Amino acid sequence: MQQTFTAIVEKCHDTNLFVGYVPNMPGAHSQADTLDELYLNLREVIEMLLEDGQQELETDFIGTQTITVG
Repeated sequence: MQQTFTAIVEKCHDTNLFVGYVPNMPGAHSQADTLDELYLNLREVIEMLLEDGQQELETDFIGTQTITVG
């Protein structure tokens, strides 16, 4: 059965690496030089977690919000 997960992706200014994580799946995080490499890394991590029995998500990802202040 195919499953779809949402990953949050950021870019670290200090290391210039892309950093990604699945917010509702502990342990599902990685970093890479390119977005393509990050995608593959995250996919591999998620597959390993699922093989280890990590199938229950802690929360449901709803989305993001833009907050304006000042």
